Amino acid sequence: MLTDDGKHLYVSWDEYHLLIEKLAIKVHQSGWEFDQILCLARGGLRPGDVMSRVFDKPLAIMATSSYRAESGTIQGRLDMAKYITMPKGELAGRVLLVDDLADSGVTLQAVVERLRGMPSIRELRSAVLWVKGVSCYTPDYFVEALPTSPWIHQPFEEYDAMRPDALTRKLSV
Repeated sequence: MLTDDGKHLYVSWDEYHLLIEKLAIKVHQSGWEFDQILCLARGGLRPGDVMSRVFDKPLAIMATSSYRAESGTIQGRLDMAKYITMPKGELAGRVLLVDDLADSGVTLQAVVERLRGMPSIRELRSAVLWVKGVSCYTPDYFVEALPTSPWIHQPFEEYDAMRPDALTRKLSV
């Protein structure tokens, strides 16, 4: 639900999963065949996992981080993992890069540039749930364009500030 001022978008678990399914359909309907999925951790883990299952393709994971301060609301320096985690082999062929959103676009653009420098990757396309109006990078596939660039409150964010003692209290009903 987008607030009246357009500055905040609140997403429920049901809405979140529906967006992932819509993204999978968009990729499927494009007719593009790919060999592997690479998701960016942490935001791309859930969409990457679902799409890996739907398309029955291997899932690779690359850790990136740029949001640290103020419970993940202030962007800092971009860190990219040196290695990509995958069950076997190397990242190669036609690769679908999956993340949750193109916020500033800096992370996606940097990862795409790095991956395009890998000779084993023949073709690379990217897919996200949301693209903000301020993004400097537009993925090949996305579900929603957000011209007002609202802050997206994703359903799993409740865990950002929740520690085990708070979880214990929550479940002790």
